[in-house]
Amino acid sequence: MTEFLAAAQAAARLGGAILQEWSRKFTAREKSPANLVTEADLASEEAIAGYLLERFPDHQMLGEESLNRTGNSPFRWIIDPLDGTSNYVHRFPYYAVSIGLEEAGELIAGAIYDPNRDEMFAAAKGQGATLNGESIRVSDESLLANAMCMASLPVKADRTHVAVRKFLNALEAAQSVQRSGSAALNLCSVACGRIEAFWSNSLKPWDMAAGVLIVREAGGAVTNTSGTLFDVNIPDLLATNGAGLHGELVDVLTRES
Repeated sequence: MTEFLAAAQAAARLGGAILQEWSRKFTAREKSPANLVTEADLASEEAIAGYLLERFPDHQMLGEESLNRTGNSPFRWIIDPLDGTSNYVHRFPYYAVSIGLEEAGELIAGAIYDPNRDEMFAAAKGQGATLNGESIRVSDESLLANAMCMASLPVKADRTHVAVRKFLNALEAAQSVQRSGSAALNLCSVACGRIEAFWSNSLKPWDMAAGVLIVREAGGAVTNTSGTLFDVNIPDLLATNGAGLHGELVDVLTRES
C-alpha cells in the first residue's frame, strides 16, 4: 500500500508540473485556447500513465482523455490529468490532478495535487488521510444551517434542470452554497474541514475516485444524493463531514420542489 500511495503522489506531482508549464503557453483571452488545453490534458495524462506503467506494467488504467487500458490485473488506476478545465483556461487557480487506485473495484489509494498551492492530499484504505503529510479530519459541524457546501452543475444547465433545483433548495437550507469548478478539490475541502458538503449528479469516475477515498479516510461520509450506496461508475455523489447534516442534506436534495 505504501508503494501504491507513493506512486500516486509522484504521478500527481508530475502531472501538476506539466499543467503549470502548459499554462504559460496561452492566455485566457486567446480566441481559441481549446487545442492548447487539450494538449495540456493529453501531455499530463501521457506522463502519468507512462510513469505508472513503468512501475506497474500489468495494471489497468482509465483516464479522462483516451486512456482505457484493460487486462487481468485486479488493480485499476483512475486518472484525471486536469480536473477543473474551465478554471484552467481562465487562469482561475482552482484545478488539480487526481489519481485513484482500485483493487477489484474497491478504492484503496488516492492522491490529489493542487499545483497552485502545492497541496498534496492523499489517502490509503485504513490508513487515514493527509495534506502535505499531516493528518486531516472533516469538520464537526452538525447543522446544515451552519454549513458551507459546494455543488457541481452540468455545463449550460438551464433553470429547469433538476440539478439547478437541488442547488436552489440547498441554497435556502445551508449557510452557503458555492460552485467552484473542481470536484476533486471540493472533495479535498470536505476532507480537511474547509467545507461541510459537496454533491453532484454529473461527474465521471476520474472526477471522484481519489477524492471519495480521501473523504472517507478523513472521517467523512459518501453516499449518492438519495443517501444510499455510492458507486464510482454512477454520476451521483454526496460527500459530507458525516455528521447529522448528511441526512438533512439528503432530505433537501431529494425534495420534489
